[in-house]
Amino acid sequence: MAKDKMTLLWFQTGSCGGDTMALLSADRPSFSDLLNDYPIELLWQPSLSIESANNLHEMMNQIIEGSLKLDILCIEGSIITAPNGTGMFDVFRQTAKKDWVLKLADKARYVVAMGTCSAFGGVHAAPPNPSDCVGLQMDKEQSGGLLAPEWRSGAGYPVINLAGCPVHPNTMTKTLAMIASGIILQLDDLNRPREFFSSLVHQGCTRNEYHEYDVEESEFGTNGCMFFNLAAKGLLPKRRVIPTSGTDEVAKRVLAFLVLAARHPVFLKTKACLKLKS
Repeated sequence: MAKDKMTLLWFQTGSCGGDTMALLSADRPSFSDLLNDYPIELLWQPSLSIESANNLHEMMNQIIEGSLKLDILCIEGSIITAPNGTGMFDVFRQTAKKDWVLKLADKARYVVAMGTCSAFGGVHAAPPNPSDCVGLQMDKEQSGGLLAPEWRSGAGYPVINLAGCPVHPNTMTKTLAMIASGIILQLDDLNRPREFFSSLVHQGCTRNEYHEYDVEESEFGTNGCMFFNLAAKGLLPKRRVIPTSGTDEVAKRVLAFLVLAARHPVFLKTKACLKLKS
C-alpha cells in the first residue's frame, strides 16, 4: 500500500446491500476509476473484496489497536441497537456491529453514511422499530443516533450523510473522490454535502416543465407533474392512492411507496438519477 494513499473500509450493518449494488453503476467516476485514479486504497468492501471475513476481523483489530490507519470509514445500513441497547441482534464475531462501528469511527479521519439507513435509520427505523434502529449520528431527522450530536471525526467532520435509497452511485464515488482530493466539504443542516443535495428532485425532474405550465397529474399514467397532487396524497393516511386489487397490485404499492418517500424531508433534496446526462 502506497504511503500517500487514503485507506477505505466499507462495513455493512443492518443493510439490504442496495448501496453496494448502486455503487457498481457509478460512472463519473466508476468505482474502479476511483481506486485507480485517486489516492484511495480499498481495505475491505463486503461484495468486492476477495479476502475472507477472517481477514476483515484481523484488519479491524489492527485499526482499533492503531497499527493500521483508517482514513475513510463507510457504513452501509441501519445501526441495530436491540435488544435492550446491546445490539446483539446484529453481530460480527460475537460482538455487536454497533460496537465495531463505535471503535472504528473513533479511529477514522472521515466517516461516511452510505444511504438513508445508515444516515437516518431508514425504513428499519419506522414504527414500531422492533430492532431499535438508528442512524449513525441522527435518528430520523433528529440529531443524535449511535454517535452524539457533538461527535467529530479525526478530520473534524460530523458523519457525512449521503441520503438515498439507494444513494445515487455518482454521489458516492464523487464524495469519496472529493475527500481523497482534499476538497473541503460543505454540509447542509442534515450533514449532507451541498454539492449533491442543494436542489429538489422536483427541480431536476423530466416532467418539471409540465409544472411550469400548471399541468398537474391527477392520476397515474397521464402526462403532467406528479409532485403536488399525487405525491401529496401519500401523506394523508386515510386517502387511498392506489387500488387494492389487480394483477399488478404489488407494482402499484411500490410506486406509491416511492412517491411517499420522495416527499420525505430526508429524500426531498436528493438530486437522484433524473439529472443524469447521457
